[in-house]
Amino acid sequence: MSVFRFQQFSVIQKHSAMKVCTDAVLFGAMADVPSSAKVLDIGAGTGVLSLMVAQLGAGQVTAVELTLPAYEEALLNFKNSPWASQLTIIHQDIQSVALNLNTLYDLIICNPPFFTDHSKADNPLRNTARHTDELSFEDLLISVNRLLAEDGTFYVLLPVHAIESFKQLALSVGLHLNSQIDFRGYAHNDAKVSALTFSRQAEVFYKALHTIYQAERVYSAVSEHYLSPFLLRFSPKR
Repeated sequence: MSVFRFQQFSVIQKHSAMKVCTDAVLFGAMADVPSSAKVLDIGAGTGVLSLMVAQLGAGQVTAVELTLPAYEEALLNFKNSPWASQLTIIHQDIQSVALNLNTLYDLIICNPPFFTDHSKADNPLRNTARHTDELSFEDLLISVNRLLAEDGTFYVLLPVHAIESFKQLALSVGLHLNSQIDFRGYAHNDAKVSALTFSRQAEVFYKALHTIYQAERVYSAVSEHYLSPFLLRFSPKR
């Protein structure tokens, strides 16, 4: 599918390596976006998370994307959206951006490359999007530390097997894990990915398990709650 249509915007994804998927959309829908916040989206891909946080009330959103095809599609998706004046995208690696950008952000959101030792596909753009070669977790956290406001939140989607090592790296730059929401497909599945929030403050840790589907093609009540403002299937009947 080259275009994924939401209720208030559409995402062109013909050339981008990573397409819109349920985990990422749910992750974006559950973002706690302060009103009029300055938001940074690291590894924006098609720009879907930037568009979602704009719909959720962000003031200004800056997206950073390394690969040219994804950058070009995100730029087009931003221009075609209702929030074109609030959305900016930078075609550069986040390491360079962090060294040269003077802005601090209230919320940094990221669905980063997951894999370190997994076999790679023939598509080099997909490899860049899925693997940590171009953006290690350490580089990501150093960049976040430079760009996060003192009272800001870092919100990231990670596979469950990477949480402990990521948590320790985060602590080394002064970021504390405040919450962890594990995502599993069905009640009989194990969780594979988690939505994590970090901040500079050590708070009471919150953990939850979220089941995405209650049956085939039927979202759970919690999923529907978060996704209903976004997905076409939940559009108000006219």
